[in-house]
Amino acid sequence: MSGATQTLRFRRPEAEKPSPKPKKLDRHAGILQDQLRRSDRAPWSPSFSLAFRILFLIRFATAMYSNIDDCDEVYNFWEPLHFFDKGYGFQTWEVSPQYAIRSWAYILLHLLPVRLASFVFGDDKRPAFFALRITLAAVSTFAEVFLYRQVYEKVNNRVGRYLFFMLASSTGMWNASTAFLPSSFAMYMSTLAFAYSIVPSSSSNTYRTLAATTSFAAGAVIGWPFALALSLPFVFEELFVFGADRVNASSRGNWMLARWKRLFGAGALAALMFIPVIGIDSLAYGKLAVVPWNIVRYNIFSDRGPNLYGTSPWNFYFLNLLLNFNILLPFSLISLPALVITYFVDRKRLGLARPTPEESSPFTLLGLRLLPFYLWTTVLSLQEHKEERFMFPAYPLLCFNAAVALYLVRGWMEVIFIKATNSPYQASKSSIFRLFTTSVVFFSILISASRIMALWHYYHAPLSLMYSLESQELPRLLNDSGLLPTPSRPVSTQRGETRETRIDLSPVKEFDLTLCIGKEWYRFPGHYLVPTGVRVEFINSEFRGLLPGHFLESEVNTSFIWPRPQTRFTPKTMNDLNLEQPAHYVSVEQCDYLMDLDFPENTVSSTLEPRYATLTDVWEKVDCRPFLDAAHSPLLGRALWIPGEAWRQMNSWGDYCLLKNRDKVENKIRKIRNEKDHNA
Repeated sequence: MSGATQTLRFRRPEAEKPSPKPKKLDRHAGILQDQLRRSDRAPWSPSFSLAFRILFLIRFATAMYSNIDDCDEVYNFWEPLHFFDKGYGFQTWEVSPQYAIRSWAYILLHLLPVRLASFVFGDDKRPAFFALRITLAAVSTFAEVFLYRQVYEKVNNRVGRYLFFMLASSTGMWNASTAFLPSSFAMYMSTLAFAYSIVPSSSSNTYRTLAATTSFAAGAVIGWPFALALSLPFVFEELFVFGADRVNASSRGNWMLARWKRLFGAGALAALMFIPVIGIDSLAYGKLAVVPWNIVRYNIFSDRGPNLYGTSPWNFYFLNLLLNFNILLPFSLISLPALVITYFVDRKRLGLARPTPEESSPFTLLGLRLLPFYLWTTVLSLQEHKEERFMFPAYPLLCFNAAVALYLVRGWMEVIFIKATNSPYQASKSSIFRLFTTSVVFFSILISASRIMALWHYYHAPLSLMYSLESQELPRLLNDSGLLPTPSRPVSTQRGETRETRIDLSPVKEFDLTLCIGKEWYRFPGHYLVPTGVRVEFINSEFRGLLPGHFLESEVNTSFIWPRPQTRFTPKTMNDLNLEQPAHYVSVEQCDYLMDLDFPENTVSSTLEPRYATLTDVWEKVDCRPFLDAAHSPLLGRALWIPGEAWRQMNSWGDYCLLKNRDKVENKIRKIRNEKDHNA
């Protein structure tokens, strides 16, 4: 046996190298910089994920409960989509091949959600309506949250936080976010473009240029061409402003040449989206159709133009924005003057006090980001024809300007406090500034919530009546005529809850029902909310303009390339002069149901617009909902809503009713019942 000694050596286990922590964002690297409590933790603001979830819950509620405020949304977009999806619907002169100022490419972007809903729910069209709205809510949420995070990281934490709450709560965003309108699509794209352009331009950041240019172009080409005006400050910065670059005098020419080449290259690439848009629209109209150009030509170069549909005073948008954004509007309007004041009284707020000739001033950079809202508001206010939806693309920009102004005003208060007390330490411990900004944001949220509730309580009746027709009246008809196999009864679930059985309304087509609309034509919510088997027609009223006609109906897709060739047919009853076309009316005697508004407290009637609800020998009230008589209600009462009977009694009310031609409907019930008994 060997006597050699063996030695064992134990080595201490090597510790694993910790993974590098993600680089913490510098909260003072933005354009605007806090002057108090700089070493403190950043004020709380939701992450992208949390902000998306919070805002999507709000936008989901918007999709489910907001009104349709513009008949253009129904007749120029919901109805063509319904025609393409179901084979029938109303057609306006704008989607006639003769004029072609509505893009089928934009309309068909929204086809997938309604087709998926139809696949899941079958012939029930109502889910398709809300499926599309929820999809729009998700798109809007993403754009808004992306803008919020960009502002939070690149401008200032506090400004980002103010912006988030302003976007989430404002009535304007509630109305615009889920509207099926090109101006809403332009809002989504302009918001994304503005978010990308928040970062100062630099020669090394090509992605910023391409992303912003493409987003602006998408909003203009697919959505609304006039939205391209919002890109002018971005274009100016790209071409002439140093941004994040430092450029000495000797290399300035080469720098500018590179910037111009980059922007025009991005623009040429973005212009490629014209190809599918023109291709789809040309297929739809059966001829070469450049819809963005048609829109510009009609609105600017035509001797007819939009003024045929009414004009408004110069202050229309200011009053409308005040209603939709309340206290945020004054803040947004003072943002640029506030920046000038800050230059003199609180210059350190923007970092570089005196930039060199080789770099851009932060005042210039922030001013360019405040400019689009002023530019858009000024241009639209100068136009005689004004509509609320025209302002949609600038709504997020209004909130951004208001958030910046609120932050700058807070900065003035800090400066005044320090000068008064000669103690920055006391200013850092004071809660006055936080109380001020919180009060402004909370007041805006409170007023916006009141306005949103007012819109629902005062004007939601047309959508409610369509649900009443589908869920109550038509099942009763089927039950009375014996076409309903089993009565609708609650079904118990395992948890003890109850839910109503789904009713197959397909036998309704045997009634050949007609729902008529007279003077309330502009509040019709669209065929997606009218059950299959019910035809909608117009009856004559005091309105003397052109109402929509019907697309040529088709039950079978006759072409693989373009399944609805009826879109290529030019109706002889259309015109762009808003001239009445009697062929678009039916006689009131043909109506089984009628949707009408009556004001018992302030009665108005005429030969063409009798008070149908009072003609009880012919018409029976199926369902009536309260509807605000705005003309006879006080300004504050019709603008806001407060719970309680006292507030309600301050206003004047009408009855928005679904009426039934009693004898006509009962005769149809008897006829179907007799036929069924005979066949049995």
